[in-house]
Amino acid sequence: MWLLIILGGAIVVTVLGPISISGYGDFDYILTSGLKAAVSIILVLLWIVILSKMNNLIFKKQFNF
Repeated sequence: MWLLIILGGAIVVTVLGPISISGYGDFDYILTSGLKAAVSIILVLLWIVILSKMNNLIFKKQFNF
């Protein structure tokens, strides 16, 4: 599980690192940071859902009543 979390962080860094926006003057850095923040939050939430589903599949217990 920890390996998957670290792998997810590495994927986010390699995907979001080279993104840059130009053409807006002084707002380039603000727009780039906002875009990277929004995309990283979405990816983190998606990664949490994926890891949660994997955890439920791996540790699924059956209760007999």
